[in-house]
Amino acid sequence: MSAPKFTTLGCRLNAYETEAMKELSGAAGLSNAVVVNTCAVTAEAVRKARQEIRKLRRENPDARLIVTGCAAQTEPETFAAMAEVDAVIGNTEKMQPDTWAGLAADFIGETEAVQVDDIMSVTETAGHLIDGFGTRSRAYVQVQNGCDHRCTFCIIPYGRGNSRSVPAGVVVEQIKRLLGKGYNEVVLTGVDLTSWGADLPAEPKLGDLVMRILKLVPDLPRLRISSIDSIEVDENLMQAIATEPRLMPHLHLSLQAGDDMILKRMKRRHLRDDAIAFCEEAKRLRPDMTYGADIIAGFPTETDAMFEKSLKLVEECDLTWLHVFPYSPRNGTPAARMPAVNGKIIKERAAQLRAVGERQVSAHLDQQVGKTHHILMENSKMGRTEQFTEVRFETDQPEGQIVTAQIIGQSGTQLTA
Repeated sequence: MSAPKFTTLGCRLNAYETEAMKELSGAAGLSNAVVVNTCAVTAEAVRKARQEIRKLRRENPDARLIVTGCAAQTEPETFAAMAEVDAVIGNTEKMQPDTWAGLAADFIGETEAVQVDDIMSVTETAGHLIDGFGTRSRAYVQVQNGCDHRCTFCIIPYGRGNSRSVPAGVVVEQIKRLLGKGYNEVVLTGVDLTSWGADLPAEPKLGDLVMRILKLVPDLPRLRISSIDSIEVDENLMQAIATEPRLMPHLHLSLQAGDDMILKRMKRRHLRDDAIAFCEEAKRLRPDMTYGADIIAGFPTETDAMFEKSLKLVEECDLTWLHVFPYSPRNGTPAARMPAVNGKIIKERAAQLRAVGERQVSAHLDQQVGKTHHILMENSKMGRTEQFTEVRFETDQPEGQIVTAQIIGQSGTQLTA
């Protein structure tokens, strides 16, 4: 009776939910199964999911193969039609004990082979909170799921549903438990993190949650925020950035482009100047602030001049860690019907963005040499600074602890101490 094997594709939230599924499937007694938690963010992500499923079937010919995640939610028929797949489970169903109890039965009947309901009807976040997903040093806490926005390139709302928030009291209690287990850093995660609270009584903002956590969990050494939408940042979050050293000076921004016309065609809620103003203000309040950002190369109708504005935005916002996405059309999204950019040009633009990103990383690393940092050790030889920069040590350090060290150099994308 072997325990199920899990493969996770895509984002941190998927990885978090895989941990929940491990607990749920274990409690249900599921055995001899392979579970693939898919991503749908790009057409390439779906292609990789299909490739991974075929590979896992070859490696596990006798196991039941179960597909779940965003790609399973948005196009269940694609995976149900694959000969390798025994069951397709939606994003809501994967977090329910009854689903796993049913899968643990010896036989998956035809009626149960596809369990994917309308995710837009879901009004609550999953009640299954995981204490301690992550490394031994850092834990991830899901505070929000889904998205109410409809960016023209994005399929994710159809995989995740509308925005739902975990109440602040529940989040605080979980963080207290994590602190009791020895975690020195907590990361708040979600699909559209800055929309947290809009569906709760009194409609609190993300900044209210951050301030509440830092006040009610005074012994928490480090709190980190994952990806945010800068146009939705509230006054309290700016206040926390300015006054709270325990809030880490690293923000990952959903920027997507640097040209106003492209941003409008994407149905984003900010303009180029909004992004620059936010980055300048946050850095004024917190001079050691560093930024990561998502940028799409080759969105439909993007001209060379429009793309140049995205390139320039990297320096104007002083972005360090770039996630570059070559545009790929997603069936069912408005952008897929817009005039496409030539595939070769898309690849060239993505390469240019990555090259600029590499220069920004190198400049950031150069600036850190000689400085003293507080580094959270992920293992005995590697940790991360407050800005999430990797630091390599020659000598062993205590895993999970925050050590103070002077940076003596850089190597590749890492600092050395």
